Amino acid sequence: MTDGNRAYGKKKFKRSTSHFADRITADGRDGWPVEAGRYRLVISRACPWASRAVISRRLLGLEDALSMAVVDPIQDDRSWRFTLDPGDRDPVLGIRFLSEAYDAREKGYPGGVSVPAVVDVPSGQLVTNDFQQLTLDLATEWSALHRDGAPDLYPERLRDEMDDVMRAVYVDVNNGVYRAGFATDQQEYDGACTEVFRRLERLSERLAARRYLVGDTITEADIRLFTTLVRFDAVYHGHFKCNRHKLTEDPVLWAYARDLYQTPGFGDTVDFDHIKRHYYQVHTGINPTAVVPLGPDLGGWLTPHGREQLGGRPFGDGTPPGPVRAEEEVPAAGRP
Repeated sequence: MTDGNRAYGKKKFKRSTSHFADRITADGRDGWPVEAGRYRLVISRACPWASRAVISRRLLGLEDALSMAVVDPIQDDRSWRFTLDPGDRDPVLGIRFLSEAYDAREKGYPGGVSVPAVVDVPSGQLVTNDFQQLTLDLATEWSALHRDGAPDLYPERLRDEMDDVMRAVYVDVNNGVYRAGFATDQQEYDGACTEVFRRLERLSERLAARRYLVGDTITEADIRLFTTLVRFDAVYHGHFKCNRHKLTEDPVLWAYARDLYQTPGFGDTVDFDHIKRHYYQVHTGINPTAVVPLGPDLGGWLTPHGREQLGGRPFGDGTPPGPVRAEEEVPAAGRP
């Protein structure tokens, strides 16, 4: 997720590709070897792309190996800010704005400053902002640092099917809601919104008789769909005009989303306060008053979902992650 309205402009919405696509790998082939404590993950809890990394990190138990910084959900012209930290500085990187890490890597970089971002702590340089590859690498390249009982989020035998499913989810749902929300003419909006709900209908059909998207355990595919679904009624339905129906009006997807939300590692990373304030206060081109709505009622996220009857093993042969660390707990204002 890039800086406010500057990422969207007045033309047809097109998501920028990740400019810094270096990979942190076990063999260090890009010059960035996996190393416990060397890197810092910078995220916004408002951002669905960053939230993928937060969920993956927690499910895999990488908290000790990869520290995490949470930025203010409201940016200013200098990019994502560390105003949630004492002195308005990240305590590890010592910077006030994420743009400083981008500048350390490439002075005068003309693109947007996006999260998630991984920063090399010793040099203060950005390593990668490639949100598509980052979580796949956490699941595979970082395996030596996974917790005991970590699930296999990208099983080799399922990768072809997963890649197909994730590609469709990305184009029509993850990115589709943005294409609808930032559409500048009726035809563009109509097409994007239609594709969002056409894909959601197909996903609902797929999930009617199976607990998870691919295989019988939680995978990266579920993480990628969840981060859009959990924001759907709070921001995409109203703010982005994806309002043919609410998530809560699709019995299958609503139950599926609740099942994941109530699974350790998913809902305990979600901050609805950050989500709502970011979308409604930063996207002033869509919501010029910056008024944040009071709803929706979040209580439903904690209600029974009944998906256990479909079987499945959430963590496969692994185990759930332990409790959230005190310093990483979502404040009460952001929870149901």
